[in-house]
Amino acid sequence: MTWNTLDDMDLAGKIVLTRVDINVPVEDGKVTDTTRIDRIVPTIKDILAAGGTSVMLAHFGRPKGQYVPEMSLRITLPALEAALGQSVTFIERPDRAALEAAKGPVLIENTRFSAMEEANDPKMAQFLASLGDIFCNDAFSAAHRAHASTEGVAKLLPNCAGRLMAEELGALEKALGTPERPVMALVGGAKVSTKLDLLRNLVEKVDVLVIGGGMANTFLAAQGVDVGKSLCEHDLAETAREIAEKAAAQGCEILLPRDVVIAREFKAGAASEVVMTENVPSDAMILDAGPDSVAHIIQVLDRVKTLVWNGPLGAFEIAPFDAATVAAARAAAEATQAGQLISVAGGGDTVAALNHAGVADDFTYISTAGGAFLEWMEGKTLPGVAALKRND
Repeated sequence: MTWNTLDDMDLAGKIVLTRVDINVPVEDGKVTDTTRIDRIVPTIKDILAAGGTSVMLAHFGRPKGQYVPEMSLRITLPALEAALGQSVTFIERPDRAALEAAKGPVLIENTRFSAMEEANDPKMAQFLASLGDIFCNDAFSAAHRAHASTEGVAKLLPNCAGRLMAEELGALEKALGTPERPVMALVGGAKVSTKLDLLRNLVEKVDVLVIGGGMANTFLAAQGVDVGKSLCEHDLAETAREIAEKAAAQGCEILLPRDVVIAREFKAGAASEVVMTENVPSDAMILDAGPDSVAHIIQVLDRVKTLVWNGPLGAFEIAPFDAATVAAARAAAEATQAGQLISVAGGGDTVAALNHAGVADDFTYISTAGGAFLEWMEGKTLPGVAALKRND
């Protein structure tokens, strides 16, 4: 590891600026999913146990540098206090004296209420640094942003990774940095255009690349398969062929659906049938991978040691087009629980799909990060992580 952790820092009597991600879903004034809040608890508790004061910095929504009452972090306080099992002091306009006087953890108002945050303005970074003694970044999901509270302040104070950040980076290193081989990546989703950098990076890193969802249709069409009325980016056929050629040159095997589930309309209970990929009727849509395709994925899964998963295999939101995603997810979970597979997954749709399959707790690691997880998979440098690197 090239970054410090909390264990490397003397926290006693120190104010620890702790960048967290508690940008959680809210309905009717209440937090509806506390996952992100729950995952920062070990960091906050360890700072407090070591005699430090944890001062949490976080964003909420996209207020674009303006004060927006409904985007105040105050709304997260009840859930935060419940998770920590103690009261949290909320401060709108922080100053050093107020933080030194605080008893227990502190939450500062939404960092994005200042336009200087997203601009990574040195003045804001310096102001934040003046409030604390140590900077701890526990927000991997915001690490792809070069903001004042993620990157700027990290360069001005002794810094370290929080428990969640260290756990996330360790899991990602195991998945693509120095993985146990063979490695399979399963990438799904609607459009190839949103994942070009991802696919180009993965074919250099993995041994098997499974392509599912609407993305698979574009690759099938590039091979001359008629995909009917399916979601498909026909203008990216040449790009799909280039990626396939690059994969072949790198020795990366690409798995595309052999058979597919089709329907004439996309709605619950729509009449559907399974056909071979080359037999898709011109008036039908491909909405999921077929049973033979899933059996093939599971067969290959038996011989790989590491799996990186991003995106569903089909339109999993509506039955029966969730079958492929659920079956593959359960097979991966079973192999993981048997100690045969290291499985790392991330991305919004991915987490929803694995929850739908009932296996989110059975993977080695599930990342709550969306954009940061994707950019890391694309091989990009994440500013919030790079700023934590030790110089020794």
